[in-house]
Amino acid sequence: MSGAMIFIKEELNIDDVKVEVLAGILNLCALVGSLMAGRTSDIIGRRYTIVSASVIFMVGAILMGYGPNYAVLMIGRCITGIGVGFALMIAPVYSAEIASPSYRGFLTSLPEFCISFGILTGYVSNYCFGKMAVKIGWRMMLGIAAIPSLVLALGILKMPESPRWLVMQGRLKEARDVLAKVSNTEEEAAMRFRDIKLAVGIPEDCEEDVVKLNRDTHGEGVWRELLITPTPSVRWILVAAVGLHFFEHSTGIEAVILYSPRIFKKAGIASKDKLLLATVGVGVIKTLFILVATFLLDRVGRRRLLFTSTIGITISLTSLGFALTMVEHSNGELFWALILSICSVYMYVAFFSIGMAPITWVYSTEIFPLKLRAQGTSIGVAVNRTMNAVVSMSFISIYGAITIGGTFFMFAGISIIALIFFYFFLPETKGKSLEEIEMLFGKNAEPSAKGDGRAKDDV
Repeated sequence: MSGAMIFIKEELNIDDVKVEVLAGILNLCALVGSLMAGRTSDIIGRRYTIVSASVIFMVGAILMGYGPNYAVLMIGRCITGIGVGFALMIAPVYSAEIASPSYRGFLTSLPEFCISFGILTGYVSNYCFGKMAVKIGWRMMLGIAAIPSLVLALGILKMPESPRWLVMQGRLKEARDVLAKVSNTEEEAAMRFRDIKLAVGIPEDCEEDVVKLNRDTHGEGVWRELLITPTPSVRWILVAAVGLHFFEHSTGIEAVILYSPRIFKKAGIASKDKLLLATVGVGVIKTLFILVATFLLDRVGRRRLLFTSTIGITISLTSLGFALTMVEHSNGELFWALILSICSVYMYVAFFSIGMAPITWVYSTEIFPLKLRAQGTSIGVAVNRTMNAVVSMSFISIYGAITIGGTFFMFAGISIIALIFFYFFLPETKGKSLEEIEMLFGKNAEPSAKGDGRAKDDV
């Protein structure tokens, strides 16, 4: 969309307000999609929820590729947004629930890596399709997304269902078989199976293939436990997850990703071809550094990477704000400020991608107890999409009011607040099973808990 907007504005003759709405409406619709996806995945399973997201993606992409006018384009963007909400909620949940504890950080961060790779291919396709006639070029940029949607829908059908969801439905034999396939050893599979049964409330020694549970298994009552009568540990988990998702986007990543052509234009790059080529660099940096992060998460740990990332983000945003302010107050062309602006954008994307981007999804997915995971994660995604929409729909208006340099100084200030929040609210979860993480938050939420740290409200 970042490349397509340049040509959409030209062909459809729309103003900046309509451009902002077109950019941001996807995230408002994703908010709705993420809240729907939590309950949907508890009812039909994680795997078929991914299939549903793929079908929604495909319909939205086809409509946007058709796009005869602004209204149809908006409808396609809204439908795609619902699919985004489904996918952002279910992909990390599914990954976390099938992954071994020793590789969970790596596997749960893969969706974020693939999103970055998708952004990169989007930038590259923008550059390629941008050379075509205006009427065809931007429609190809948007419509071609229907192809990977179809691949995802067919591919996920070959994958196993989440063993944790199967246990919640009482389908123990199926869950045992899946764990045997996705665990490193038979002993690990048996241990994971035992922990999941205990978390759901099934006796450890139960060996039946199918059991009937005496409580709700499709997400009923979860909203009450999350929002109305949460235990101290659940309240802390919710604050940590919501805080992570809030700061991921309030530090300005959507402004950089979506409006990078405008930023580079403000810095002094004039031609459309060079603007699109410069944005390809953003996609390359984002993809490479998230790939690096996937290998570091389970070695270095979540907290250390997150602190490094946030400090780097703050420095990069301050540098970008300074460079753009100097360009704005200069009468002539400042080559050094142009170079500093480009380097600051690339440095910001690198630091964001090596820590905050993957950790937001890994951490917020793994900390929720099993029964609350799907809908708890959907709340985080809803906050994520809300902040995404706020930034993408207000960025042009904000920099019009306080200058583009002032806007990035504002993002730098928010990054400092984020660092303080992460220090006090996010304990390390590296190497712990999902069930042990429940105990970690329970233990710290109730200081009186002794012995093995199992708080009364763990499960």
